[in-house]
Amino acid sequence: MGDSIWITGGTVVALDDATRVIEDGAVKVRGAEIEWVGPRSDAGAMDGEVVDAGGRLILPGFINAHNHFYSTFACGLSPHDPPPANFKEILKRLWWALDKVLTLDDVRYSALVAMTRAIRAGVTTIIDHHASPNAVTGSLDAIANASRDVGVRCGLCYEVSNRDGQAIANEGVEENLSFMKSTDAKPNGLARGMFGLHASMTLDEDLLAGCVDAMANRSRGFHIHVSESEFDPANSLKRCGKRVVERLADAGVLKSDTICAHCIHLDDSEHELLADTSTCVVHNPQSNMNNAVGRADIQRMLASGVCVGLGTDGMSATMLDDVRAVNLLHKHGTGDPRVGFMEAGTLLLQNNREIVRRCLGWDVGRLAAGAKADVVLMDYLSPTPLKSENFLGHVLFGLPNARVDSVMVDGAWRLRDGAIVGVDEREVFAKARELSARMWERF
Repeated sequence: MGDSIWITGGTVVALDDATRVIEDGAVKVRGAEIEWVGPRSDAGAMDGEVVDAGGRLILPGFINAHNHFYSTFACGLSPHDPPPANFKEILKRLWWALDKVLTLDDVRYSALVAMTRAIRAGVTTIIDHHASPNAVTGSLDAIANASRDVGVRCGLCYEVSNRDGQAIANEGVEENLSFMKSTDAKPNGLARGMFGLHASMTLDEDLLAGCVDAMANRSRGFHIHVSESEFDPANSLKRCGKRVVERLADAGVLKSDTICAHCIHLDDSEHELLADTSTCVVHNPQSNMNNAVGRADIQRMLASGVCVGLGTDGMSATMLDDVRAVNLLHKHGTGDPRVGFMEAGTLLLQNNREIVRRCLGWDVGRLAAGAKADVVLMDYLSPTPLKSENFLGHVLFGLPNARVDSVMVDGAWRLRDGAIVGVDEREVFAKARELSARMWERF
């Protein structure tokens, strides 16, 4: 297990079942797990290394439950003229054009940049959904290698679809299966696999059925976009006379370890099916606003027992941006100032860790004995009392202005005193600028 590390001299926010806030707290780490959490006065003699948090907040790492590392190189890309008028045009003219020109080097450096930004934002676990149709084989390993180098815990999959032809679809199926097999053989690694599907609108009946059959003997779920725009359900009704969620349920995709991202354009029966199948949903408020696709009814889903988590959809590296967006979007969208606040905390602080537990088997997102040692030290001078019952208010209106000083993942420091550990950040960004310039020419 290795020597123990004590992190003390700060305020511990455990985010456990009681959301304990311990003003003079201590966290004991042994190996890759947390061994003890409590008041420093109860710790007794501290064996091993003692790290002084310097009065900072001591938190578990944040979780991003839906992301696209490959979108990194879109930053600064010249705008279209005329700009895309709807989501279908955004897909065809931006994302489906960009992913086609990605190389394996582009995939790796897109991930490295995004992961260093995530670590700096205290995000230690990311569930990603990848596409690079002309560089499929080895793409998930490229991301996993970046995950190992930077030290970000990742759930990875390749999005299978018909849009690039049968040969590339088959390659995507094999990439998912081979990656799951290889990472399952290394249970202590930082990367694990799921099975990626793009969306109902890009999956014909044969391909969808074949993907489900390929996963028949595997205890792992799917990761798929669901009804992000109105085009998805319209396409499904035209294709098979069923709405998207019904189609996926009948195909065997929906279950407790499957992630359905977005889920905006649903009818009553689809909300019920998500609850009945215990399927996970991930809300991506900033992306939805940016694409002008609508607002998911997360209040209804949460009330019916659906586990709704929070993702960035590649829009941002920090979860503190999107948790604020939940609060603001739903107040604005409903015209009701009472909604959004509690839902924001539930998505980020409770349901994201449950989604990771169900889909990837990691115990993360809390400081408790037996959980993974993913710990964040944050420079936060609280202007008001910070307690268990008001911590969410600090998350929404205080922490976004705070600096992350240090981050530990799996018991190892990956950001220490503001410096990335393990990779040369300037070198990574310089290489990314070189690669992205070439990619833009191909685009």
